[in-house]
Amino acid sequence: MRFLPVFLDLKAGPVVLIGAGELLRAKLRVLAAAGARIRVHAIDDNQDLGLGAEDAARIEVRTGDPLTADLAGVIAVVCAGAGDVGVAMSIRAKALGLPVNVMDDLEHSSFIFPAIVDRGDVVVAVGTGGTSPVVARRVREKIEALLPARIGELAEFIGSFRKSINERIAEFPLRRRFWERVIDGPIGAAVLAGRKADADAALKAISDPTDFARADKPQGSVALVGAGPGDPDLLTIKALRALQDADIVFHDELVSGEILDRIRRDTTRVAVGRRVGKPGIGQDAINKRMIEAAQAGQRVVRLKGGDPFVFGRGGEEIEALRAAGVPYSIVPGITAGLGGAADFEVPLTYRHEATRITFLTAHEARDAEAVDWSALTDTRMTVVVYMGVSAAATVRAGLLAAGRSPETPVGVFARVTRPDAQGAIGTLRELPELARRANGGPAILIIGEVVRHAGSLRRQTPTQIISDLLDAAE
Repeated sequence: MRFLPVFLDLKAGPVVLIGAGELLRAKLRVLAAAGARIRVHAIDDNQDLGLGAEDAARIEVRTGDPLTADLAGVIAVVCAGAGDVGVAMSIRAKALGLPVNVMDDLEHSSFIFPAIVDRGDVVVAVGTGGTSPVVARRVREKIEALLPARIGELAEFIGSFRKSINERIAEFPLRRRFWERVIDGPIGAAVLAGRKADADAALKAISDPTDFARADKPQGSVALVGAGPGDPDLLTIKALRALQDADIVFHDELVSGEILDRIRRDTTRVAVGRRVGKPGIGQDAINKRMIEAAQAGQRVVRLKGGDPFVFGRGGEEIEALRAAGVPYSIVPGITAGLGGAADFEVPLTYRHEATRITFLTAHEARDAEAVDWSALTDTRMTVVVYMGVSAAATVRAGLLAAGRSPETPVGVFARVTRPDAQGAIGTLRELPELARRANGGPAILIIGEVVRHAGSLRRQTPTQIISDLLDAAE
């Protein structure tokens, strides 16, 4: 390790920035974002620095030769696009004992700029000793994806309580254990979820911090996590973190194996879903098992296909967790209706053509028969039907009886976002046949004028395309 990572206190004095062109302005933006006071020497005489009024208040533009400028009180010198002036400035700065960076010139630099992940009070610096800034940026991107967006707020929250709590806990190991329990438990989760007031109340409610730190039984919690429609790359970063942190995951039958592979290997997996027409564990039993696991101190994830609150019975599970006093959080997912629309290029809304969307479920004929189809006849309404393949005939009958045109465009899209996704497009009159051609579920139906804009042939197999062409030729 040639360069030791350190953090410079920018309140200690100004930074001198020397250079020209876009390289100068890029470095200026970095320093300004960090809150530095800056003295700028633009050796190309271009005074257009491209900064807003707020940043400009902390910037002093200097004219004249930077090599003779007064460096009293300066804490660092930075040269970007400065050419030979940068080399000469490096010699002068080193003679005065000032840290100096000459962009892309390790020989004349005593410090380098790392790739930075900025989360407020949490800052991560990634360096490669100046050998490969591109590698540093790639590592930074990976860290950006892993770090919660509000990790800086969590650090700030801990800082606001640290002195008062530390005064109440005499032993250092117990202090560390206290903060570990806060950060890793429901209080930390509440801050990361944006519920700072709840976290504040929960921490203040700890009457004896020492007992809290010594507690043998950790406090469990439940996260309701949306797995999305199937493509593992559509998992949110927050969902991935929940899967990596979980002690036990209760998952639906239709959650893909590729998504289950994202769970930490030593995590217990419990399949609790069921397919239509097949036996499975009931909702009350699922609630009971989640609550028991959380009360035993486990971090529980209830992993659901799509989004927990779109035909996922997430509301019922939340009511049960509330009644049991179990801490919980909710991680939304991409629902199948949106995933399928994107996968097959069906815009669910379209200016002057489709201005409303209705989502409904009809996984059995009796569910479809109970729908008030008369409310779904507006031609500017897009209707998205979940689990509607087996009830396709009833869906068609209901809409036709209510007055929807038999020529209304319809798409049946199965296994959306997965490699074996398949679509069939036609009219409402043809809906049962389209459902048969979708070749198995899970599938959604999209009904409305917007289906005319679909790019579905992109996802059809060669056999389907040939079949469709032959049908059209008859």
